[in-house]
Amino acid sequence: MTLQQKYNFVLSRLAAVMPDPQSELRYDNPFQLLVAVMLSAQCTDKRVNMVTPALFEAYPTPERMAEASVDEILTFVRSVSYPNSKAAHLKAMAQQLVSDFGGCVPDTVETLTTLPGVGRKTANVVCAVIWNRPTMAVDTHIFRVSERIGLTTNSKNPLQTERALVRYIPEELIPKAHHWLLLHGRYVCTARNPKCADCGIRSVCRYYKNLAY
Repeated sequence: MTLQQKYNFVLSRLAAVMPDPQSELRYDNPFQLLVAVMLSAQCTDKRVNMVTPALFEAYPTPERMAEASVDEILTFVRSVSYPNSKAAHLKAMAQQLVSDFGGCVPDTVETLTTLPGVGRKTANVVCAVIWNRPTMAVDTHIFRVSERIGLTTNSKNPLQTERALVRYIPEELIPKAHHWLLLHGRYVCTARNPKCADCGIRSVCRYYKNLAY
């Protein structure tokens, strides 16, 4: 089996069990998704979803968030990881959205990453989820799963993984493939005690093959 054939097999199997994958973050518009993804860094989606309803009610627009103090924003995000820096980034991000983009979330990775607190992964998520762009956000789940299955080999960092994945995944499938790999890593190919017995792609998985020997 060639590497491209492995990709095709993996994607087809994941598509069969997740035909319409969605982000597990809750949001109603691009601004809310951007805020939620920023908060999700090194934090669970479950925790973020507990925090954002009150945050979005208090600050429904970039303009409202830009007017708030960091301490005021902090009261809403205190239970997420690194709350102080995230509160500061949210305010600065909202201020720049208002001053430079008329309160509208940019639609390219290059522009999004000019915003305070917005890295490549966050920008890739927003572009893929909101605008269905072929951008592959690599989080810890995708980094781990790609290496375990054998979609990547000895990737040193998320950018290397991203470049490998977009090389072999058809452009039109990249937004969905992000969710397929992420959710597979979150619920099946877990960091500890992966559920190989429940995995539909174990027949081509490098990790499972090594377990057998």
